[in-house]
Amino acid sequence: MNSSPSRPRVRRSLLSLTAGACVLALAGGCAGGADTPSSGAPVREAAAVAATDGLQEQYQSVIKNVLPSVVQISASNSLGSGIVYDDKGHIVTNAHVVGDEKSFDVSAATGEKDLKASLVSSYPEQDLAVIKLDQVPDGLRPAKFGDADKVEVGQIVLAMGSPLGLSSSVTQGIVSALGRTVSESRSGGGTGATLADMVQTSAAINPGNSGGALVNLDSQVIGIPTLAATDPQLGDSAAPGIGFAIPVSMVRTVADQIIEHGRVTDSGRAGLNITGRTVVDADYRPAGVAIVSVKKGGAAQKAGLRAGDIITRIGDTAVMTITSLSEALAGDKPGEKVTVTYTRGGTKKSAEVTLGEV
Repeated sequence: MNSSPSRPRVRRSLLSLTAGACVLALAGGCAGGADTPSSGAPVREAAAVAATDGLQEQYQSVIKNVLPSVVQISASNSLGSGIVYDDKGHIVTNAHVVGDEKSFDVSAATGEKDLKASLVSSYPEQDLAVIKLDQVPDGLRPAKFGDADKVEVGQIVLAMGSPLGLSSSVTQGIVSALGRTVSESRSGGGTGATLADMVQTSAAINPGNSGGALVNLDSQVIGIPTLAATDPQLGDSAAPGIGFAIPVSMVRTVADQIIEHGRVTDSGRAGLNITGRTVVDADYRPAGVAIVSVKKGGAAQKAGLRAGDIITRIGDTAVMTITSLSEALAGDKPGEKVTVTYTRGGTKKSAEVTLGEV
């Protein structure tokens, strides 16, 4: 997110207003430039109102610039959002929005009639997909995409999409944290993917926001809202103010490959190249991941791992379930080396594995 240009603009307006307040105060006869009870409070109040008006105008400008590039996507069993990626009619969204569908109805915020679109490719491992309009309308406006390296905690962001089917909705918040690793549930249409480097935001994200745009105050997309945290104590209902967006760097990496090759050719995601399942101990608690099969010539096989081994640790991270195994590898890259601790026939062993690609 390119926040540096946006935040200084707010600061400059505040500095300008402060300077103006001094002029007004002096004109009112303040000795030595100090505020008097009769003039200081109104001046400060006017400055605060002007600053608020300036931020509101900036919000409205961002919405005007970006919302025409955010669409609603309807399939037979799902409803979500998408972002116009280029002027050729490609739209990027979440894989869980498209599901197993091949054709879609797309409606834009500008109110044109529904457009037909077809699936180009879906990449559930990163919960991203690209669809393409069958006919590209005049005036189609691609979104502008920002720089993931410039996203900072505390920056103001807007989430745009179609929450609960309410098209062209906008919510506001900040970037709450960076580098989160989260895992999607398979229930409710999720892909079950483990997603690394996610942007956490306080902007409200509800069903239907998925696939939409998380935008900075420079009118740049810095992520795709994908899921909200759930609170088990509230029956797995959404936890207010905790949502996650796929960072723009991954969005562009996946979308560019799909558009050029029709599929993802280089995921950049590390893996052991195994099929596994969670195993439990005598108390029926998760106790590791049993290898069901290894890919011939894959990372695990090259390191001497085989079917029946039970993985219990990656480096210093305990592995109790398939999900925790994915999370342990989420921040690694293909070609990196990790130490895998496992048991074979009740005996604890370890192996250095050069990670492969998912």
